[in-house]
Amino acid sequence: MFNRSIETNKTPKGTGVQKNDTNPFSLWDIPLALVLLTRLPLPRLPEPVFKRQAQAAWAFPIAGLAVGAIACLVGWLAMVFHLPPFVAATLLVAMLIMTTGAIHEDGLADTFDGLWGGFTAERRLEIMKDSQIGTYGVLALVVSQLARVSAVATILATGSIWAILAACVFSRALMPVLMASLPNARKSGLSHSVGTPGAISVSMSLGLAVTIAVFLCGGAAITAIFSAALVAAILALTARKKIGGQTGDILGASQQLAEIAFLLAISAQI
Repeated sequence: MFNRSIETNKTPKGTGVQKNDTNPFSLWDIPLALVLLTRLPLPRLPEPVFKRQAQAAWAFPIAGLAVGAIACLVGWLAMVFHLPPFVAATLLVAMLIMTTGAIHEDGLADTFDGLWGGFTAERRLEIMKDSQIGTYGVLALVVSQLARVSAVATILATGSIWAILAACVFSRALMPVLMASLPNARKSGLSHSVGTPGAISVSMSLGLAVTIAVFLCGGAAITAIFSAALVAAILALTARKKIGGQTGDILGASQQLAEIAFLLAISAQI
């Protein structure tokens, strides 16, 4: 799922930005990824930069690195002040939610409401677009965030805080994979407007995220990476079967489920 306020980050004109920029990489991709995936205070970007939204997918792990670093700092400070691990974990997760505007959590709730609340693809997409939250969405949020906070608390208690940062990074690298491998389920919406990233962007995103995860977690990252990828693959297959492809909500749900799977895999190895 992508930030709904990207229009406020545009400036009418920009210098040094090509209108038809087809380069696979650009330094503009990093702030653009931050605009798309976070609510961090950022300067306005030149309007032509937003034509690179699909190409900027390689920088999604960097957005995870940014919000993860802020959240981990909060968790570390909480532990320094001798707060219980569960409280520190709650504060850390709360910071993750604040810095992203809860866009991924919102996608998770909409995904569960839609995929299991309707009997046809059209009805499921209609439910996912509805701003109201249903029973499936509430249960998904409660269970997922309880698992998320519990796993983070276990990791914080052992001092392995870098694993949390790795989870934030790798979970966002799977979003471009779903964007490239699944068609858009609807002909409108934020995911449709962003477009489909190319193979180079997807490969760069995965390569960057795997490198960071292994660097931060060592050999424990292998099981965590496999677990996160498996969960994302199951969601992708389910979405293809039930609605014919992906939406911004599916992408947001993939981030949440992959992050939680990564965290649980790490906590199981501690």
